[in-house]
Amino acid sequence: MTVWNEFRHERNNPQVTSVYPEGIHEALRSGLSAYGFTIGTATLDEPQHGLTEEVLNSTDVLIWWGHQAHDEVDDAIVQRVQDRVLNGMGLIVLHSGHYSKIFKRLMGTSCALKWREADEKERLWVVKPTHPIAAGLPEYFELEQEEMYGEFFDIPDPDELVLVSWFEGGEVFRSGVTYSRGLGKIFYFRPGHETYPTYYREPVVRVIANAVNWAADERGVAPFYGNAQPLEKISRKVNE
Repeated sequence: MTVWNEFRHERNNPQVTSVYPEGIHEALRSGLSAYGFTIGTATLDEPQHGLTEEVLNSTDVLIWWGHQAHDEVDDAIVQRVQDRVLNGMGLIVLHSGHYSKIFKRLMGTSCALKWREADEKERLWVVKPTHPIAAGLPEYFELEQEEMYGEFFDIPDPDELVLVSWFEGGEVFRSGVTYSRGLGKIFYFRPGHETYPTYYREPVVRVIANAVNWAADERGVAPFYGNAQPLEKISRKVNE
């Protein structure tokens, strides 16, 4: 997998630096390495944002964390990522990545929501315990400090709703949703505000690891698009 991160907050906000001194991408790489993945990282300020054709062509699943610099992501790179997703690469979008160019393009909606930045408890309920992303999770788990995201969340109806969040202020949120686009699988996962140590929490890392395995599952044969042969010719080839 490749973990993509803006890597801006960690360099210009001392509070974030104290939580993620080497960057959110390195915290995720460290936590996910326990699951046996081969993991690379890429950041916004690298050439081509670190997402060269070579990198993407060797990536089964791309994890995306962005926040303050969505508009700085080059449209050509967004198109490159979209093409890879449509051709089978998995995509896991975290927290404020809901407003990234790539997620909005794949969803076709504003992906807007309400939010409140406060030290607030979040309880994440597993609402589809049979889903592979929920494997090994308890009925719910809690994060003592997180940023609130609330409905309405302007996304298409998800293929599957795996996790729902409740916050102390009373709001609820669809915090774990899946989609398919072309041959690619997409998972959006809500937690991960940069000032809280969320990505060190075992249940959070477990969800992301499960999502990587789910998104990287083998696909069926790539479909053929174009001028189709008459059925009798296809049948003759099969019989031969």
